[in-house]
Amino acid sequence: MDTYSFMRELADSWVLLAMFGFFVSVILWAFRPGSSKTYDAIAHIPLRDDAPLGAADTTKKGASDV
Repeated sequence: MDTYSFMRELADSWVLLAMFGFFVSVILWAFRPGSSKTYDAIAHIPLRDDAPLGAADTTKKGASDV
């Protein structure tokens, strides 16, 4: 058996099975029971009133200073 045929058989069977197992485990990890609080906090990051770093210096300038 040459190398190409062996690699093709390996990719068609065991590697495909391993990739599918990895995909399923990532989906299960994302939808695990304790993760909803984490994802809610991440989803609200753009809506926070926190000022970005260095923004305090730029907000004190007037429009004519720029």
